[in-house]
Amino acid sequence: MHNYNRFALAEIVNTQILQEIQDKFSETTGIAAVVVDADGKPVTKPSKFTDFCSYVRSFPEGLARCMACDDRGGRKAMELQRPFVYHCHSGLTDFAAPIIVQNEYVGALLAGQVVLPLKDFNAKYEICRRLSHMGMNEKILSELFDAVEITPENRLKAAADLLHIMANYIVEMGVTNIVQKQLMEELKAKAELENLLRAAEMKALHSQINPHFLFNTLNTIARLSLLEGAEQTQEVVHALSDLLRTNLRDIAEMRTLEEEIKTIDDYLTIQKVRFGDRIQASIDVDSTLLKTSVPALSLQPLVENAIIHGLEPKRDGGTIRISGHTESDKVVIVVSDTGIGIAPERISTIFKAEKRPRKSHTTGLGVINVHKRIQHYFGDQFGLSIESKVGEGTDIFIHLPTYS
Repeated sequence: MHNYNRFALAEIVNTQILQEIQDKFSETTGIAAVVVDADGKPVTKPSKFTDFCSYVRSFPEGLARCMACDDRGGRKAMELQRPFVYHCHSGLTDFAAPIIVQNEYVGALLAGQVVLPLKDFNAKYEICRRLSHMGMNEKILSELFDAVEITPENRLKAAADLLHIMANYIVEMGVTNIVQKQLMEELKAKAELENLLRAAEMKALHSQINPHFLFNTLNTIARLSLLEGAEQTQEVVHALSDLLRTNLRDIAEMRTLEEEIKTIDDYLTIQKVRFGDRIQASIDVDSTLLKTSVPALSLQPLVENAIIHGLEPKRDGGTIRISGHTESDKVVIVVSDTGIGIAPERISTIFKAEKRPRKSHTTGLGVINVHKRIQHYFGDQFGLSIESKVGEGTDIFIHLPTYS
């Protein structure tokens, strides 16, 4: 087992990506946020910190107490192994979401700075009482407190869970990159290079949800929250939470086709909001095939590829259809789109990517990774095949054993 604890959080992950996620989260929810390392020191710039908290932190004792409170909250979340909602030293409500790698606490996401609506509790009086001995101006405290958002507890907890999933996903991606680099250096001196490299690739594949999709989704949520009464926003947030929770928290090597389709339903819910009527989708898989085993994340890269590279470039969008049937001794799942199509020479290049990976979006790497994983589990007679006509669309066929 690799010792990740010798890496600081800033070495494991690109803090700019964490900053972008944190900023989008705060923009979407209106909740202040910051990421701290294992010692409670910030590694990102605060997002949407309230003027109230900024005023408290402008006093040396206030800043010291805030940082100590943040550190305790993060460590308590680590102890519980989940987001932890608590009251800060001044009386506002915060939450800490632990960032954990191989059971090692490497930092936390801290957010909140809100007031919970509690009966028989004068929050304003209590908060001002707690801070009065620091020499703060009571009038300023009172005015700044009045601007603090009142947030229901269920909304705060839902936001905590969502942020927890996203942050740990980004950190796991960073760790995967580190492990891959370490393995590549070690493998050069070992005769078992091929087997170990295959194991590293399998771990990396589990982290391959395009970050651009994550950011585009958060942008969509932010726009919706401004334009409507939040019902559709709630639907998208739930779909995103389910998608991330399924793919990134409890991922297994194999799933049933039914579980894969549930993931696609969540993914399409989000994309339909983003693209509106430009993209239509349907799923028509024989119910007798739903218990078929398939490597985890086999469908989503293909659906994502069809939307981003097939349908999105078309002005009028198009349709994506997922179907399934049996054919001789195989189960065949088809991901079809009416997009711009793929040239024959490009299809040939995609399958040559196995020998020479190239940096790109899911057009090549997503397809070849799904193809290689299916062959890894079931043999070379299974995997993917592609049929396409430029200007008309693309069909990707997934060939699986009947009793997988």
